[in-house]
Amino acid sequence: MLNSHAKIVTAFLLEAERACWRSPDNNRGFTRKSHTFLPKIFRKMSTQSSKERPENLQFPFLDDDTTISTVKESKTLFIIRGLPGSGKSTLAQAIQDQYKDACKVISADTHKITPAIRSSIPEDYSKLDEDLVDYCKRDISVVIVDDTHHERERLDQLFDIADKYQYKVLFVEPKTPWKMDCLQLKDKNQWKLSVEDLKKMKPSLEKDFLPLYYGWFLSKKSSENLRKTGQAFLDELGSLKVFKKESKYFLPAEDPKVKLDLTSYFAKRPPSVLHCTTKFTDFGKAMGADEYAQQEVVKASYGKAFTLTISALFLTTKTAGARVELSEPELLLWPGDVDKILPIDNLPKGSRAHITLGCASGIEPVQTGLDLLEFVKLEKAGTKGEEIEEIGGGKLLYFGNGMFMLLLSKKIEVRAIFSGYYGKGKLVPTQGSNKRGSAFNPCTII
Repeated sequence: MLNSHAKIVTAFLLEAERACWRSPDNNRGFTRKSHTFLPKIFRKMSTQSSKERPENLQFPFLDDDTTISTVKESKTLFIIRGLPGSGKSTLAQAIQDQYKDACKVISADTHKITPAIRSSIPEDYSKLDEDLVDYCKRDISVVIVDDTHHERERLDQLFDIADKYQYKVLFVEPKTPWKMDCLQLKDKNQWKLSVEDLKKMKPSLEKDFLPLYYGWFLSKKSSENLRKTGQAFLDELGSLKVFKKESKYFLPAEDPKVKLDLTSYFAKRPPSVLHCTTKFTDFGKAMGADEYAQQEVVKASYGKAFTLTISALFLTTKTAGARVELSEPELLLWPGDVDKILPIDNLPKGSRAHITLGCASGIEPVQTGLDLLEFVKLEKAGTKGEEIEEIGGGKLLYFGNGMFMLLLSKKIEVRAIFSGYYGKGKLVPTQGSNKRGSAFNPCTII
């Protein structure tokens, strides 16, 4: 349960985001002028708790209008986790009440799957997973799986399904005061489990389940728009004489005359939906993972919608990506040690913020952020890039060595949910026979 300070942070973030959405700038971030009024907003929100829903059902995806609308235009798999009797079904019902026809609930209880410590995952889950896959195939916006979820093997099965069907994952646990009190849970759980039975499951649920990485995960609508913009950039860039002249950087030395198709060149992308990573936590094993996850602003922001601003698209011989400008509330979630290639680098906070659109063969997605930092270092050193020409979306700059950047004449705003990625992290094709979730799909430039 959030302590009082965390509740205040949550309220502050929610109202700050609402204020931005109400502004004429449509949430481009806080300006210097608007930022001076934040304490006033803060005081206003801190007095409104009595009007909110019960404390154990206070979540951004239930209370915040911007988050609710973003979830509705996304594909989200809610994994509700906790001991039997802790309030999972009540929470699932609250989510279903909020999203109504856009939501489907799958409960282990209704499938008669008894929660227990097991040596292997029972076959009883096969029917549950059939229902889950059916909903995912139908692109249901909100799918809820209500179970104890105390076994890593079982969670991995769900993460694989989420990856396959391009769903973002939100881990949600009840906030009831008795959620870890086995004595009270003995009387509340419908399975009539004993205190000893509950205690056996408790250790795996006491510690937060950290993702492979945290970040902002774009809504389905925003992802589709950004993919189209990225594809248009590749198509137009590939047709320019200046690019054809510099294409030697992209072609194999042994066959420099091969025809270059940029869509095929950037053949891989990260799994899951398009996203902007904040912190790589490696399921809690990375340095500083627990410290980051325990920050009150991280806990308060989890499951909350943000509007990210994209100022440029860029391309190197290794990656293609979108440059993200972070607002002041977003910078609160940005780690302080990631904006550097070398230890001596001193670049502005948020310099590495990006969305990976594609990777060349053999290149990992982490390279996209490093490539962006190379652009930032050149800019800081006074190299602004050679202005090539105005193309569809803005001003094209060339920094040499196959490094191109398109400064967008009109910045792109994308909606995203702050969450985590919990899957295996294996790269997937940017194109495929079903085109599902492709970062680069064929499109026509108008």
